[in-house]
Amino acid sequence: MATTHGPTRDVELPNGAGAAALLAAGIGCAALGALTFLGDAFAGLKGLLNFHDPAGPLSGVTTLAIVVWLAAWFLLARKWEGRDLALKGIGIASFALLAIGFALTFPPVTALLQGK
Repeated sequence: MATTHGPTRDVELPNGAGAAALLAAGIGCAALGALTFLGDAFAGLKGLLNFHDPAGPLSGVTTLAIVVWLAAWFLLARKWEGRDLALKGIGIASFALLAIGFALTFPPVTALLQGK
């Protein structure tokens, strides 16, 4: 049994930092999907995304997606620092971005979008 010393009170903390992390994750997933799709659809971009030959364009896709994710997280965290936000809309947007990212890495979807 835990004992407490002194009065206890519920303290509500702002959720802006958590909301920023959640939305940034969705943005990063969507960026990964978009870069994967674009790199596959356009030969010129595929060459630009080849940062490391053994890995091919995947090296650029993942590197840039991580940069987008971290930049989004940094900017949103600064903007929403100390704020209390409605998480329902942010959660829905994050899930939608995750679904878009997943769909754009799924071969039947990308083939359909490319008209193959």
